[in-house]
Amino acid sequence: MTEAVPVRCPACLRENGYTAPVFPCACGSPVVPPLDLTTPPRPLIRRTWSDSWVAVRCAACGREGEWPRPELGCASCGTVVRLAVHPPGDGSARPAPGDGSPRPAGGRARTGTPAPDARRPPRRAAPHPAHVPPPPTAPAPRPAFRPVTIRTARDAVATAALYLRWLGFQDVRQPDGRAAPSAPADLRAPGLVAQVDPTTAPVGLRAVECVWLNGLTASATCVYFALAGYTQDARSRADDLGIPLFIMDLTGMPQPVNDPADELVAAGA
Repeated sequence: MTEAVPVRCPACLRENGYTAPVFPCACGSPVVPPLDLTTPPRPLIRRTWSDSWVAVRCAACGREGEWPRPELGCASCGTVVRLAVHPPGDGSARPAPGDGSPRPAGGRARTGTPAPDARRPPRRAAPHPAHVPPPPTAPAPRPAFRPVTIRTARDAVATAALYLRWLGFQDVRQPDGRAAPSAPADLRAPGLVAQVDPTTAPVGLRAVECVWLNGLTASATCVYFALAGYTQDARSRADDLGIPLFIMDLTGMPQPVNDPADELVAAGA
C-alpha cells in the first residue's frame, strides 16, 4: 500500500491526505502513478472521458498503460482537484512499497517478529472461569472495498451499487425504466434510496432536495454519489438534512465528503 501525501486544496487551502491508487500491470506487478508534487493541483472544472486517463509505465516490465488520472475531493469544500503525474520515461515510475520490492538474501522477507522456537511447546490458554460471563464479541469488520475502474457512466452506477452492498444494504438494484447513460440514475434497496450522477457538472441544490424527498416518501435512507462533486448550496443543504454525499473518482473508490457520509461508512447499513 502506498503512503498518503498531503495535498492542499486551491479553493479553501485545506490540506487533505491522498493515497495514490495501485493498479495491476499485465505482467502482475503493481503500478502506481508517479505524482508530481512540485506542480500544484488544479480544480476540475469540466470532466471529459478522453482527458481522464494518464499514461503510466510499469517499472518492472516497461509496459506503458492508460490508467485513471489521480483526483481528490476536498473534505472541507468539496472541490475536486486533479493531481499532476510525471510523464513516462523520466525515471519517476517505481513499484509500490511492499509490493515487488527486493527481499533480503536467502529468499525470505525480513519481519520485525522473531520466529518461534520450534522446541518450545505452545502455550495453552488459561480456562475462562465458569462464573464470569465471557466478554461480548465485537462485530466482524468489513473487508476492504475492492474498487472497479470507472470507464463509462454505467460503470459509475455499478460501482455505487457495489459500494452500497459493501456498506451492508441488501438487494441493491436499479429500477426498471433506466434513464439515459449520461443522466443521473436511481438505485433502490430495502430502506435505501440512492442517486448516482455520472455527468460532468457538479450536483446542485435541487437534485439533493429531490433525493431527500424520495427518501422521505419511502421512509428510507437517502445517499448521493457524484463524479464531479457538489455545489456549495447542495453541500450545505445535505448537511442540514443529514444526507450522505460521496465523490467517486475513476479508480472506483467512493470518498465521503460530509459528516453524514463519514458516519454511514463507520456504522454501515
